[in-house]
Amino acid sequence: YEWRRLSRAATIVAVLTSPALFFVFYVGNGWSVPVALIVTAVAVIAFRGLVDVIANRLIPKPNLYGAGRELLEEDVISRRRTWYWRTRYRRLLWLALAFFAITLLLNLVLKISGVHASLFGTWGAFAPLFVQFLPQMLMLMLQLPLFFLFNFLIFFGPLLFFGIKQMKGYEPGDADWGVKLSDVRGQAEPKMEVTRVISLWQSGDEFEKSGGKRERGLLFLGAPGTGKTMLSKAIATSFNCPFVTMPGSGFAQTFIGMDVVVVMFLISKARRLARKWGGQCIVFIDEIDAVGMRRQALGGGGMPAPVGGHSGGPETAHDHLFYGPSGALNPSGDLILETRAWRERLFRERAAGSTEAYPPAIGRLRDRIQGFMFPGMGGGLALNQILVQMDGVDEPPFTKKFFTNRVNTFLDATYVVPQKIGSMRLRLKPPRPRDEQIYFIGATNVPIEMLDPALIRPGRMGRHIWFRTPTKDDRKDIFDLYLKKVDHQDDLDTDRRRDELARITNGYSPAMIEQVCSMALTFAHSEGRVEFGWPDIVEAMTTIETGTAVGIEYIPAETRAVAIHEAGHAAAGHVFMKGVLSTRLSIRMRAGSLGHHQAIEKDERFSAWRSEQMARLIWTLGAMAAEEVFYGENSTGVGGDVHSATALAALMVGTWAMGPERIDLEGRFAQREEEDEEREKLMERFEAIGLQIMNRFSGGGGPFGSDPIAGVLGDATKRRSVGRLLGQAYVTAHTLIEHNRDKVERIAEVLMERKEMHGDEVVEVLDSVHLEKPDIDLLDDRTWPKL
Repeated sequence: YEWRRLSRAATIVAVLTSPALFFVFYVGNGWSVPVALIVTAVAVIAFRGLVDVIANRLIPKPNLYGAGRELLEEDVISRRRTWYWRTRYRRLLWLALAFFAITLLLNLVLKISGVHASLFGTWGAFAPLFVQFLPQMLMLMLQLPLFFLFNFLIFFGPLLFFGIKQMKGYEPGDADWGVKLSDVRGQAEPKMEVTRVISLWQSGDEFEKSGGKRERGLLFLGAPGTGKTMLSKAIATSFNCPFVTMPGSGFAQTFIGMDVVVVMFLISKARRLARKWGGQCIVFIDEIDAVGMRRQALGGGGMPAPVGGHSGGPETAHDHLFYGPSGALNPSGDLILETRAWRERLFRERAAGSTEAYPPAIGRLRDRIQGFMFPGMGGGLALNQILVQMDGVDEPPFTKKFFTNRVNTFLDATYVVPQKIGSMRLRLKPPRPRDEQIYFIGATNVPIEMLDPALIRPGRMGRHIWFRTPTKDDRKDIFDLYLKKVDHQDDLDTDRRRDELARITNGYSPAMIEQVCSMALTFAHSEGRVEFGWPDIVEAMTTIETGTAVGIEYIPAETRAVAIHEAGHAAAGHVFMKGVLSTRLSIRMRAGSLGHHQAIEKDERFSAWRSEQMARLIWTLGAMAAEEVFYGENSTGVGGDVHSATALAALMVGTWAMGPERIDLEGRFAQREEEDEEREKLMERFEAIGLQIMNRFSGGGGPFGSDPIAGVLGDATKRRSVGRLLGQAYVTAHTLIEHNRDKVERIAEVLMERKEMHGDEVVEVLDSVHLEKPDIDLLDDRTWPKL
C-alpha cells in the first residue's frame, strides 16, 4: 500500500508541475501550442516512469502472498510499466554515453587538424562534411548487410538446398502414387488403427467437445519391407489433407545449426499448407531414427541399432546359425528351415544398416572435428528443434504475440490509458493459438528402445503402431492384390495354388511379392507368351531368393552325388520333422550352393520341444548319412552340415537343457547292473561317432567363436554330451537311409530328372515313395555305421 501511495504522489507532482513546463516550452522557447502540449505530456509520463524505476531500485518489492485477484492484476501492470521505462532509460543512457564519446573524439580530431571549436560546436563544424558524404554512408550501410547475406547464401546455400530439396509437399489431389488404403494388405490391425486416428484428426470436433484430446503423432515400428512407407503413401492419397514427407537423413547437415534451419523450413511449409487446406497438415518423417536416436549424456549420437542377432524372447538356432541372404542353417547355404524366428531375423537382416548419412570413417572424423570445435553440441539440435515444434504448434503466431505484448505494454506505460472504460476493453486481446494443426508420423526400423524417450512419450509420437512380418495369411492376401494387376494363367487363381504360393514365400515382403509377379511376367513375355504360369513364378522366386541359376552341368557322377545328398536331407526331414513341409528341393547351382533343401513350419511357433530339435539334428545329418550309405564315405559337401549340427547340438546341451536321450533297454537283461553297463557302452559308442563328426570340422569362427557354443564345446563334460547327441542323431539318420535305400534313390532320380521342385511337387514326390521310419535295435551291430 505504501508503494501505491508513492505512485499516486508521483502522479500528482507530475501533473501539478506540468503547466510550468508547458509555459517554458510555449513562452520561453516559442514552440507552437500542439507541439508544447505533446512534449509536456511525454515529459510528464517519462517523469512518472523514472520515479517507478528509481522506486523499484530503492524500495523492496511488495509481498503479495495471499493478495486478491485485483491487487495481483494491478501488480502485473506495475511491473510491466517498470520494465518498459527501465529499458527505455537504460537505452537512453547508453545512447547519451555513445554520443558524448563520439563528440569528444570528433572534437579531438578538429583540434589536431588546427580547427578550434567548442565541445557543443563540434557537430556544426562537421555538418558540411556529413552532408557531402551522406549518400556514400547510406549506400555503405545498405551494401554491407547485402554483402554478408550473399556470402552466407553462397557458402551455406547449396548445403541447405540439398537438405530442403528432400522435403516434399503434396496437396490433396497431388499425392497419387497409385496406392490406396485398400492396397495395403497384410497389415489389417495397423491400417485400422491409422484410419481411426486420422479420422479423428480430420473430423474430431465432437470428440474434443466430449473431453477427448486428439493424438499429436504416430510412430510406425517394424522391420524393413513390412509396409510402413506404403501405408504412409496410402494416407497421403486417401485422406483429404496436405501431406509433407521428409527422410530422417535429410536433417543431417555439415555445420551445426543448419539442421535447425531445415526443421524450421519443414514446419513453415506444413503450416502454409495447413492454412491453405482448412488448418491441418500431416508431416511424415521416414527413417526417423536418423534424427531421433537416443541422446547421450554429453553429446549427440545414438547407440547403433542391432542388426541381426538375438533380440529378446526365446533363443532359437537362427540366433546363431544364419548364413547368407536366405538365412541358411549351414555355411554352404543348402539347408533352410523357415520358421517364425527365421522370418523375423531375415527381415532384420534386410535393414539398410546404419542411419548415419556419411560413411563410417568420414562420420567419425566429422564427430571429432565437431567435438573439438563445438564440445558438447553434436547431433541433437535437429531433434531438439523437432521436439520444440511438436510442443509449440498450438502456440500463437510469434508476430501477433510480439505485437500484442508491445502495444499493451506501451499503453500501460502511458499511465493515462485505462484498462477499460465501462465494458469496452482498451487493450488488445491476447492472440489465440494457431488454427492450423500439424500432425507427425514417423517410421523406423530400429527397436523402440533405441529412440529418444522425449520423442516417443505421450503428447508427441506417443501412439505406437507395430507392423509385423507377413504371415502365411498375410502373404496370401498380398498375392491376391498383385496377381490381379498382371496377366496370368487361371491355374494360379485356384485356392490350392494361392495357398501353395503363400506357403513357399515365407520371409517375403510385399515389395518382393510384387517383384515376383512382375518378373514372372517378364519370363513369359521373353518367350512370346502374354500370360505367365506356375513355372514362371517359381523361377522368379528362386531367382530373387538365391540369384539366377548358374548354367553349369555337373558330370553325371557328381550330379548323382548332389542328388543323393539333397535326397538324404529331404527324406530325413520328411520322416522325422512333424509339422514341417518341404518347399524346395533342387540340384541347380544358385548363389554358390550345388543344391538346396528348404522346409517350412506349418504353423507359427514361438518355442520348440526337444524331440523337434532332435528331428532337426537328424535332418541336418541326413545328407552325410546318405553319402555314407551310398558311397561308403562322405564328400566335402557335408562340411556345412557338420558345422551346423555341431552348433545346434551345443545349443541343445548348453542353452536348452536338452541332453542325450536315455536308451531304453527294459526287459533286455536279467540284471539291472548288466543293463546299466550295456547302456553306458552304447552311449560311449554314440559319443565316439559324435566326436568323429565334430572333429571333421576344425577351426574357429562361425558359431564356435561365440558364446554359448564356445563355452559348451570347451567344457569336457558338455562336449561329451554334444558328441552323444550327434551320435544318436547320426545313427538314426543312417538307419533311416539304410532302411529306405531304394526309396531315397528314387527321390534322387526324380530330382536328377527335374533339377528343381517346389511346393506341393516336392511333398508329392516324398509321399509317393512311402518312406518308412525304421525300428532301431542298438544291440545289433549292423545298426551301427562304420565311420
